[in-house]
Amino acid sequence: MPVATDVTDATFETDILDRSTGATVIVDLWASWCGPCRTLGPILEKVVDETPGVELAKIDVDANPRSAATFQVQSIPAVYAIRDRKVVDSFIGALPEPAVRQWISGLNPPPTEAELLIAKGDEQSLRQAISLEPANQRALLGLATLLVSDHPDQARREEALGLLAKVPESAETRHIAAQARLGGEAEEATGGAGGIEEKLDALLERVRGDEAARQEFLDLLEMLGPDDPRTAAYRKQLTARLF
Repeated sequence: MPVATDVTDATFETDILDRSTGATVIVDLWASWCGPCRTLGPILEKVVDETPGVELAKIDVDANPRSAATFQVQSIPAVYAIRDRKVVDSFIGALPEPAVRQWISGLNPPPTEAELLIAKGDEQSLRQAISLEPANQRALLGLATLLVSDHPDQARREEALGLLAKVPESAETRHIAAQARLGGEAEEATGGAGGIEEKLDALLERVRGDEAARQEFLDLLEMLGPDDPRTAAYRKQLTARLF
């Protein structure tokens, strides 16, 4: 990731909220006409670049009013620290570099036992982390991801869906949930195997009155991903069938 990510209203969820799961994202709200913003920006970039475990996201409040409204900004520069989709600290105004460095250094406390287990990444460690911190989103997502990998059986896929139900919905959770519900069909959708269009066409005939067919159709599109041109085309067809 570059030193700073320019965030828009359209990318707010993925570039800030999703990234904040397991990391600290510092959000700099600024505008081109703001002199103090131009002073603070390079300081933030320098200190963040020198601090592991911290990422910087910049929001131009004039170009992205919805994102600015999320923070209820009254004046800029305004800086917020986001971790696990929540604001954990903030300050207003252009602080000098020593003050910025001190503020950022206080954002990441020593890792907990659960965080150390999560860092190991294996199934046993993730289960231990969840036993210690049942609401830890990183542990829940990590275990759900492992459970749906390598041709899982039905029980493991159902367990993954149960774990995901405890985590706020995001692009990542939607993708893992689709993989869990589809099972072997997920590999067909992502592996370029033939027949995926035929499957979607058949489901499209049933989506209006069949909730299960509609969910499977959406899950297959989720696995294809937004960059696949078939995704947009089939979403338009789905809208036409439903409305």
